[in-house]
Amino acid sequence: MPRSVSLAACLLAVVLAGLNLRPALASIGPLLDSLQASATLSDSLASLLTSLPVLLMGLGALSAAQLLHHVGVRRGVAFGLLLIALACGLRLLPGPWGLLGGAVLAGVGIAACQALLPVFIRQRFGTRVGGAMGAYSTAIMGGAVLASVASPWLASVWGDLPALAFWALPAVLALPVWTRAADEVAPVNAGAPAFSGVARRAAWLALFFGLGTGAYVLVLAWLPPYYTALGWTPAQAGALLGGLTLTEVVAGLLVSAFIDRLPDRRPALVLAIALLLGGLVVLIAWPQELALLAMVGLGLGIGALFPLSLIVAMDRAHGPAEAGALVGFVQGVGYLIAALFPLLAGLARQSMASLAPAWIGMALVCLVMLVLASRFAPPRPQAVEAQACG
Repeated sequence: MPRSVSLAACLLAVVLAGLNLRPALASIGPLLDSLQASATLSDSLASLLTSLPVLLMGLGALSAAQLLHHVGVRRGVAFGLLLIALACGLRLLPGPWGLLGGAVLAGVGIAACQALLPVFIRQRFGTRVGGAMGAYSTAIMGGAVLASVASPWLASVWGDLPALAFWALPAVLALPVWTRAADEVAPVNAGAPAFSGVARRAAWLALFFGLGTGAYVLVLAWLPPYYTALGWTPAQAGALLGGLTLTEVVAGLLVSAFIDRLPDRRPALVLAIALLLGGLVVLIAWPQELALLAMVGLGLGIGALFPLSLIVAMDRAHGPAEAGALVGFVQGVGYLIAALFPLLAGLARQSMASLAPAWIGMALVCLVMLVLASRFAPPRPQAVEAQACG
């Protein structure tokens, strides 16, 4: 197989796999009110449909080296896609256990894919890794857009549970493409990199990543129910979430295009946090009148914070081995923190019959993030030199 064709096949496999990493989460929000009524789920239990997968994504990031060593990239991603398909199919079962069991399986499957696909990209694409990672990230967000917009429409035709189960189909279609494209990939050395002192230095980075990602999963889980409670239809609320996710994609592309011009990342971080905070203020004060403005602020802020958080972490790594370990730690701990956000919002809604306290709490978290961002000054020249030499 010529190299150009081989790379194209690998990129197609990465994109198809990436498309499956958010629909299991994004399809829930627009249908949550109806699912709660049919499955008799409390708000706190309903929040687990998002919190459980995110929790498992964190554990998967922390276990990436062990997963790579025991399973390998090709089998690990295939196993993850299979679990995602089974998770979506399990949601056909009536009652709460199919939904909750599907959340667990989806979380394990997403964790496996998310831990191993970047390894495959780094190994296979060489100097083109930036473009491949951009396509991978866009595919992840694209899957969220498709699921949030299409799920209410599918539910109106087939019903809620078949609409959720439909998202097994993209995983089934991606599986043979992935196994074929990854067939000739050489095994990866899964030896644990030197990690002395990294966890201590990464604590603030992990907290910052977790708070920013918490905003994403909070919006993913509870924005549609917030608007259906205001009288919007599930389809309208799902379209609003889809538009927000598209804005996140735009923000991520803008960061990729311009961040290299800012050696000091703090102005970009402050701008992203300010946009998120502004979107939350509009969401609290004028949710009906200025809904689109709120979505633009939320989408640009959340979409920029994800890549910026990882870029800031990479800035502080001394060589490629430590970079992988540092990013794994930051994402692992960060996702564990982020998993709390939809759960706390569900508890607030259950006790106060409103999601407004969740948005107010997130706005206060933005103020904490502004303080944290001030800590992320550019690395000292000695650190930059050590990283370049590593």
